[in-house]
Amino acid sequence: MIRANDNYNKLKASYLFSDIAKRVDEYQQKNPEVQIIKLGIGDVTRALAPAVIKGFHKGVDEMASDATFRGYGPEQGYEFLRKKIAKNDFHARGADISPDEIFVSDGAKCDTGNFQELFAGDIKVAIPDPVYPAYLDTNVMAGRTGEFKDGRYKGIVYMDCLKENNFLPELPCENVDLIYLCFPNNPTGSTATKEELKVWVDYAKENKALILFDAAYESYIRDEALPKTIYEIEGASKVAVEFRSFSKTAGFTGTRCGFTIVPKDCMVFDSKGRKASLHAMWNRRHSTKFNGVSYPVQKAAEAVYSGEGKAQVKQQIAYYLNNADIIRETVESLGFDYVGGKNSPYIWVDGKDRDSWDFFDLLLTRASVVCTPGAGFGRCGRQYIRISAFNSLENVTTAMARLKEALK
Repeated sequence: MIRANDNYNKLKASYLFSDIAKRVDEYQQKNPEVQIIKLGIGDVTRALAPAVIKGFHKGVDEMASDATFRGYGPEQGYEFLRKKIAKNDFHARGADISPDEIFVSDGAKCDTGNFQELFAGDIKVAIPDPVYPAYLDTNVMAGRTGEFKDGRYKGIVYMDCLKENNFLPELPCENVDLIYLCFPNNPTGSTATKEELKVWVDYAKENKALILFDAAYESYIRDEALPKTIYEIEGASKVAVEFRSFSKTAGFTGTRCGFTIVPKDCMVFDSKGRKASLHAMWNRRHSTKFNGVSYPVQKAAEAVYSGEGKAQVKQQIAYYLNNADIIRETVESLGFDYVGGKNSPYIWVDGKDRDSWDFFDLLLTRASVVCTPGAGFGRCGRQYIRISAFNSLENVTTAMARLKEALK
């Protein structure tokens, strides 16, 4: 008989954002006249930049002629896009990443979730808490954990991110094989300096571990002293894979395009301790299970790197960061402690004695504002909420006025 993967039974009943959507729908049905303002899920709201649309149209127009039509493209992505990524995102930061170390995909979420397929089932995994749920859930699905109890899975090494350590994970007390890091962090919005990242790179080198580094929000870093890629750290190309996304950088959440960097000198080890090329393994997996991002979408992504595109995308990011500033000012005026919002579109708010789901319900029912309860990101998030800057200036301003009224 056909049998199920029993590891799925360990997963919590539903995905965090599904729970949020259900509560919001129930509230809206009872209060159909209320305009709900959503500052929860990290989905952009502004239209694609004109330069991006122009690139999109160019790609579509080429598909309309036999002379320029394209069928299956390279699974790894077209060279014209990979070259632009290498030059603008890495060479410009002093990171020696070549175009053929870049794999274009349909988004960072897919790649961060799929990458764990390359590793043995019994590796020891270290994950921050709070954390983006996909890192954890995909390892649960793969069978690397025990049962879920008291808010955590057995077998996972949790790295607490607390106010006391500036929401930065500390080195684990035991040896681990796979380490998930995300900066600017989702959900806390915290950032890491070059010196702080070097500690992790040195640890990975010493312990033959691998870092999966999620840099999906790097374009929101305003402080030029902060690294935007882990490859600004010497030796990182030997121990780190980096994930990037056009979703938050250029508004591609509905268009789907991202990329993953797997350096050629990054190695893993087989059951006999022999080195194996992680680049070759991911290339094999990528070619087998993925057929490439559509040509028009890649043309649109290429346009992000044009002079016109860079300026327009920069304006959009500044727009959302201005929203973040308004949220930070409101939260501070109400007397709440927080982190994030300066180099990130997320503000992580300490509800103090409030449970995060209670705080969520309070804001929904009193202010008709949707946030994200921190408990959905891990045990260390139980007294926090995440507020997203992804919405219109008008809606953010209205939402903050409602918060002041509801929480005064």
